[in-house]
Amino acid sequence: MAYRVLSSRIVPPSNKLSRRFIFVFTLSLSFTYLCYSVLFCSGTVMPRLHGFEEHGCVRAESAGAKKLLQKAPFCAAQSAQLDSDAAAPLARSEAASPARNQTGKRAAVQSARNDPARSRAGNGTSSAQRYGNKKLPNALIVGVKKGGTRAVLEFIRIHPDVRAVGTEPHFFDRNYDKGLDWYRSLMPRTLDSQITMEKTPSYFVTREAPRRIASMSQETKLIVVVRNPVTRAISDYTQTLSKKPDIPSFEELAFKNRSQGLVDTSWNAIRIGMYILHLENWLQYFRLSQIHFVSGERLITDPAGELGRVQDFLGLKRIITDKHFYFNRTKGFPCLKKPESSSLPRCLGKSKGRTHVQIDQEVIEQLRDFYRPFNIKFYEMVGHDFRWD
Repeated sequence: MAYRVLSSRIVPPSNKLSRRFIFVFTLSLSFTYLCYSVLFCSGTVMPRLHGFEEHGCVRAESAGAKKLLQKAPFCAAQSAQLDSDAAAPLARSEAASPARNQTGKRAAVQSARNDPARSRAGNGTSSAQRYGNKKLPNALIVGVKKGGTRAVLEFIRIHPDVRAVGTEPHFFDRNYDKGLDWYRSLMPRTLDSQITMEKTPSYFVTREAPRRIASMSQETKLIVVVRNPVTRAISDYTQTLSKKPDIPSFEELAFKNRSQGLVDTSWNAIRIGMYILHLENWLQYFRLSQIHFVSGERLITDPAGELGRVQDFLGLKRIITDKHFYFNRTKGFPCLKKPESSSLPRCLGKSKGRTHVQIDQEVIEQLRDFYRPFNIKFYEMVGHDFRWD
């Protein structure tokens, strides 16, 4: 029909060649239309994907093509629906197999146990954020023995920004050959905002300690608790006597010749109290501003005041105040008031505050005379008069 219409209107009846051309052209158009109908309309050769092809949508893989298709509302909606349909079977499978999921979790835990390195690599960041890391100390209580170092350590440890080792590591005097990694392993975990501390009173009188500490860090803050050297020597002797009852008397150990007033400076209990000699060694490696001196006497009469100055020295907010202390008349020392987590107050151990051995007053006066010139030089060096004379 189409052929007859076209041939009658466009080409005169006498022109047979033209009619044949129009016939062939019309036939090819009809065949082309038929092919397109079969391929894209019947759905038998290329089935439709949930309406994508009906609207000219395709499943694009490249990022650029996806962005273009997302601009078409229908294509975006169809894409979301397809993704949801694809995820649904997986979700149903997981929900239907809780036992299998638990087995997988147990397998992951067991894998972490078998491969600690991989476990640490996966959880290192979050663990460090929660618990901190083991770091070399920022501050050290380096002395002196029987001056009150344990009290300072226990008092400062209640500050939330301080973490300290409870025992004395003796790294810089006895265990230096074990290395800094061993030393670091002894430290508690601290956050970046916290200070790591330890105390070993024998450092102050160890000749090699200042150099070794400086090689670790020249910015280390040092705390020295000093006390009247005569009282300190008697306390030192009292402690030794409790462990070795058969040792000579205090007078015998303290003097080479008492009648001549010759003090035996080789006895450690006497030598420790010659503070200026030890301080001169420390000042070869550290600035005086890096060393804070705590008065052992004021630590007993005004613990909050002394701890306030320690907090200032360490750059901490003054959190430890009078409300944290009470005076224990039995021990003759201040104690920390009962913390909320405990039913008892926190006092120092039985070895602290023990009654001193009675020493003849003349012996005490002789020792005061001996220490006086050392004390004066010490006062001048640190810029503070401790009033021990």
